[in-house]
Amino acid sequence: MLKKEWDKALGYYHKKMTSSRQAIIEVFEKSKKHLSAEEVHEQLKKCNQKAGIATVYRNLDLLTRIGVLHRVNFGDGKDHFEMTRKPTHHHHLVCNKCGSVIDYSELMEESEFISRLEQELNTRYRFKIDSHQIYFYGLCEKCR
Repeated sequence: MLKKEWDKALGYYHKKMTSSRQAIIEVFEKSKKHLSAEEVHEQLKKCNQKAGIATVYRNLDLLTRIGVLHRVNFGDGKDHFEMTRKPTHHHHLVCNKCGSVIDYSELMEESEFISRLEQELNTRYRFKIDSHQIYFYGLCEKCR
């Protein structure tokens, strides 16, 4: 996402691009990983950014609500975040042993199945689905 897009997203919610918010977004742009709040805080300290952990949590929540970040949970008791890169929707393969995470894009057959499933759930339960997340848990190649 470009800085202009970040400013626009924040402006829509009447928020400004603070130095903390910009630094947090830059951490994600550089890392291209799924990061916890603690990992973001550590990266900010390494870059000599003065942002407390509470500031990091507040900004991660805001950036998630406005669509700059996406919150994911891999079953390790922590929320992790990643940059939102639309329209590339993807899912996650999570290793139960080492905790590594592999992003993968939907396969054609999976995409068609998910679309039919969402339509059926919409119809049956009169529920408007906005998004979904799929996690597959197992062992990565290194841990097998």
